[in-house]
Amino acid sequence: MKKVLLLVLCVALAGALLVGCGSSGDDATDTGGSETMYTIGISQFAPHPALDNTREGFLAGLAEAGIVEGENLTVKFEDAQADFGTAQQIAQNYVSQNVDLIYAIATPSAQAAQNAAEESGIPVVYGAITDPIGAGLAGPDKKGVGNITGVSDALPVEPQLEMIRELLPDAKTIGIIYNTGEDNSLSTMDEIGDLAANYGFAIEEVGVTAMAEVAGATDALLAKNVDCFYIITDNTVVSALDGILDKTDEAKVPVFGSEVEQVKKGAVATEGIEYFALGKKAGQMAAQILKDGKAAGDIDFVYFTEFYPYINTAAADLLGLEIPQAMLNGALEVFDKLDR
Repeated sequence: MKKVLLLVLCVALAGALLVGCGSSGDDATDTGGSETMYTIGISQFAPHPALDNTREGFLAGLAEAGIVEGENLTVKFEDAQADFGTAQQIAQNYVSQNVDLIYAIATPSAQAAQNAAEESGIPVVYGAITDPIGAGLAGPDKKGVGNITGVSDALPVEPQLEMIRELLPDAKTIGIIYNTGEDNSLSTMDEIGDLAANYGFAIEEVGVTAMAEVAGATDALLAKNVDCFYIITDNTVVSALDGILDKTDEAKVPVFGSEVEQVKKGAVATEGIEYFALGKKAGQMAAQILKDGKAAGDIDFVYFTEFYPYINTAAADLLGLEIPQAMLNGALEVFDKLDR
């Protein structure tokens, strides 16, 4: 009889141990009253400050909604180093890990995430996409092509051209370098082409396919005696901005940017986006998906329309360019050094 009782106790104890050692379940689940845990994969196309700010703003937007890294959020982050193939591998890796959401920063990473996640059901939110419709990420109704939504950083091209004309009243030619493989850049170049003549500008453009070609493209535009450079939000070109500015400073050719981080480095001025705020908006969208159960494809993408003037007086002084006091007074920020 004692042997039977001992056997029963052993079996019961073994069962209890098995229950206690069981799996805690998948991410984004809430069992036994514990807090829901999330895992997000962040895919960034290139390492430059504007995209870094977009990522930091995204996490801030999530934190405002109670989704905080290190508490109830695990973040997996990878940078594609401006390589399209790497962006595709990153997206596929996140899908294989079954993350709860992918945040894709810049058009190539968003396109890669859209393709990789299409059959998985994993939602995708993007940031810093110039033309979501042209990139095939959304339809004309602003709904996602798939389970995807996000925030567009479409440039305020016309205000930027107005600023260049005000500061360079005699300029005739603007030089622009862009990556021929970035859909965002192609759409921006089309818009610039449509508007430049309205401000008396001709455009000299050089297309590149990789960062290694940007230095040669800069030399080619300087050889054509362009009056200034205009740096658009092309990820390949912005990643090589320091080298461009070194050459243009030596040649005494002004550079105009498209966002604040370019001005910090030494572009003379811009009418541009604050990318941290853009990222925060994307984080708020992601929180709606994760916490409120909304489908990404049912959330309209939005154009980020908060643009501000930024000026770098150190860059202007280096080039002998006088900034009108009224423009300085109206700037959101004025920088007095070259941050590179």
